[in-house]
Amino acid sequence: MSNSEPDGGKKPKAKKKSMKKLIMLPVLVLLVGGVGYKMFLAPKPKPPKMKVAGAVIALDKEFIVNLTDGHYGKLSVALVVNPAPKVASGSTDSGLPEEPVIRSIITDDLTGLATDDLTDRTKRDTIIATILGDIKKKTDEKVTQVLFTDLAVQ
Repeated sequence: MSNSEPDGGKKPKAKKKSMKKLIMLPVLVLLVGGVGYKMFLAPKPKPPKMKVAGAVIALDKEFIVNLTDGHYGKLSVALVVNPAPKVASGSTDSGLPEEPVIRSIITDDLTGLATDDLTDRTKRDTIIATILGDIKKKTDEKVTQVLFTDLAVQ
């Protein structure tokens, strides 16, 4: 059994090491490149669009308004305000400095309406749009939506 190779068969091992290096180098480059792309170049995901953009502020007291034919309506109103007003911790105040003006606008817009105007959804939506327009026109509050949270008509 003569060994024909003078280095004792070490050439194939050296060849395997160089093959490993040749394979590892592109893998390492791809890995570093992928991580770099993901961290710095990839487009950032868009945050989901909020269904209610702003803070929902319930007005302190409910409204009782006279309607036509001796009827009356009783309702609670909330406003979507953006940006949200700053309210002291533990306060029961809505945080809206112009709330009395807003309450006056809502009362004026609702008083004297027909009963159907508040019970019919389409007519009610028109009234809500009118109230929102009047609030934007007559106050400095950043109200984006008016909500009737409770409604009773008698």
